[in-house]
Amino acid sequence: MTSGAEMQRHRFSAMASPCEVQVDSRDPLLAAHLGGIAEAEAKRIEVKYSRYRDDSVTTTINTSGGKPVVLDDETAALLDYADSCFDLSKGLFDVTSGVLRRIWRFDGSDNVPTKQQVAEILPFISWKKVAWRRPELILPEGMEIDFGGLGKEYAVDSALLKITQESSVPVLVNFGGDLRVSAPRSGNRRWRVAIESVDEDGVSTARLELATGALTTSGDARRFLLKDGVRYSHILDPRNGWPVKHAPRSVTVAAPTCMEAGVMSTLAMLQGKKAEAFLRREGIQGWIVR
Repeated sequence: MTSGAEMQRHRFSAMASPCEVQVDSRDPLLAAHLGGIAEAEAKRIEVKYSRYRDDSVTTTINTSGGKPVVLDDETAALLDYADSCFDLSKGLFDVTSGVLRRIWRFDGSDNVPTKQQVAEILPFISWKKVAWRRPELILPEGMEIDFGGLGKEYAVDSALLKITQESSVPVLVNFGGDLRVSAPRSGNRRWRVAIESVDEDGVSTARLELATGALTTSGDARRFLLKDGVRYSHILDPRNGWPVKHAPRSVTVAAPTCMEAGVMSTLAMLQGKKAEAFLRREGIQGWIVR
């Protein structure tokens, strides 16, 4: 825990990301307590939904071999949200698309998959192929569910909720650049936050002021392929298995919750050159870097 005159900060690592809770208080004990609540919640969600753990819900689903799996209320709510996002996005937001990582590894190299490799994996993608009747899910063998597009944002919202149930002191919860604030700071001051740069040097391009709500940023600053002068973004269209053409370098979106902001920033990236028009059409406040 580090502190300033009026701000206490609790830092930790979770979900492969640096995490921080800022507490607008002079009380280090209160701040440590609230930061600990957020840390415990982040790590609980990481353990429950990590695809790298044999005991996670995600692994249970993905190794079910086409047999029905009965899910708990929390997981069912996440899948209901994913189902709605799939429908509203016309298939652009798809929690079964994580299998594309088997052929796409965005490490800055020139290892672009062949058309045949992409064609061979497409049959294992599409939420439409999943039988979801809450609380029972049947996932066809060979397919996977990946909560990566929702997990961190859900963790931010959940951690903030638990903190606000404990205290009314203003807080900012930031998990790897996805953040949400509970209320304006004392004196009705806004929180100052940085939009992550798309440059490899990591220098921020802008600072924003936020009174309430959430911000998320989607981008390809550190995850891409480069072959024959063509840069391949890690933003993949689940309908064809290929990177979106003319995708922005980054999209930052403001919304009431982190989950809403995260989905919308991802969907804007998936619009490619139509990202700006998408945000305007949806009435979403956003910042785009090309």
